[in-house]
Amino acid sequence: MASYDVIIIGGGPGGYVSAIRCAQLGLKTACVEGRETLGGTCLNVGCIPSKALLHASHQLHEAEHNFAKMGLKGKSPSVDWKQMLAYKDDVIGQNTKGVEFLFKKNKIDWIKGWGSIPEAGKVKVGDEIHEAKNIVIASGSEPSPVPGADVTVDEKVVVTSTGALTLPKIPKKMVVIGAGVIGLEMGSVYARLGTEVTVIEFLDAITPGMDSEVQKTFQRILKKQGMNFIMGAAVQKVDASKTKATVTYKLRKDDSEATIDADVVLCATGRRPYTDGLGLDALGVKMTERGQIATDAHWQTNVKGVYAIGDAIEGPMLAHKAEDEGMAVAEVIAGKHGHVNYDVIPGVIYTAPEVATVGKTEDQLKAEGVAYKVGKFTFMGNGRAKAVFQGEGFVKLLADKATDRILGCHIIGPGAGDLIHEICVGMEFGASAEDIALTCHAHPTFSEAVREAALACGDGPIHS
Repeated sequence: MASYDVIIIGGGPGGYVSAIRCAQLGLKTACVEGRETLGGTCLNVGCIPSKALLHASHQLHEAEHNFAKMGLKGKSPSVDWKQMLAYKDDVIGQNTKGVEFLFKKNKIDWIKGWGSIPEAGKVKVGDEIHEAKNIVIASGSEPSPVPGADVTVDEKVVVTSTGALTLPKIPKKMVVIGAGVIGLEMGSVYARLGTEVTVIEFLDAITPGMDSEVQKTFQRILKKQGMNFIMGAAVQKVDASKTKATVTYKLRKDDSEATIDADVVLCATGRRPYTDGLGLDALGVKMTERGQIATDAHWQTNVKGVYAIGDAIEGPMLAHKAEDEGMAVAEVIAGKHGHVNYDVIPGVIYTAPEVATVGKTEDQLKAEGVAYKVGKFTFMGNGRAKAVFQGEGFVKLLADKATDRILGCHIIGPGAGDLIHEICVGMEFGASAEDIALTCHAHPTFSEAVREAALACGDGPIHS
């Protein structure tokens, strides 16, 4: 029986990053993971493979719509779906093998199998029990069922994001249930590949919780790209055969019922913590009403020496939030001070255009009664964006009316997921909009639009 300073349950972004940080801090570390490969949902069936397909389908879109405008003449490429999936699998393989290499480099033991905690200080994997002074639960999440609906997922016709990444062929018609990040990303992949995509959303706006102006602009752009939307509709049931499905939904405004047929139905109604089989009930670990593991300010559960991070606890279900908590909990276990600034966690949607957000939205500031000012700049005024046919969208910067301190930023446009980070760094340093406005930005770059939005918080932008 091996004994460790820390055993981490789960090898996803939260778990593997935590393991590496623990090892760097001199702790004897093991990570329990039952998949054949490390990296969790994110690397295997989530963030990484979906980005590969988003990239491939975006290249197709460029070839079909923009190549000729630039003098690149010729037939548009045809899609070899098997080869596209092979490319995606290769990307997954490179990333998961990379994590395995990092484990070896940092002398972390990978205990293969599914873990449970029979008592504090002990982790059971298969028939073996391992001892650990500290245990970190990083067990992640799984797709949520469609609330209040009769839907059976078979991962062939009725799929979650997992099945959507491995469809045997490109469907003619797809219905996506839920207009959140996953539904829109996967929906946009298939829309670009020629699928007729219809998104059914219970609420009246897509991407719940995002800036309302971003929501409207984003939906308009996706509609223009060929995605259909049925808003304010509650899915009642999905009847599926081996090759087809019929989705029955009710419109909230008048309770009228309607149906829509599809070859594939993607259930994308969010995710929920995955804690099955850990033995948390018997251990007496406190849970929240929403089925998350309850933790204190140091990510410790009510059971001493048992910690939890990532999707299994409260907060946004984002890989980078889990990574931050993974590093912070390692610091805590090593007797140092771990910190996560939950006010500066960016969120990104990797469609084209990308959508990125950090900090407060206007709706939140209004609700909190904070006096704020808005600096806005559209990408139509950005030379680089116009040159690459990506002039749609804008940067919106929110700053405190009295102090000019940056409170939030919302971007829809080219490279938004990368542009947001100068604002994240700025917010970490307590920067004002003027600090961004007075910083020289290279020309011509997309990032100039961020500077112009900062200038718009003052006397006004230059190029609009």
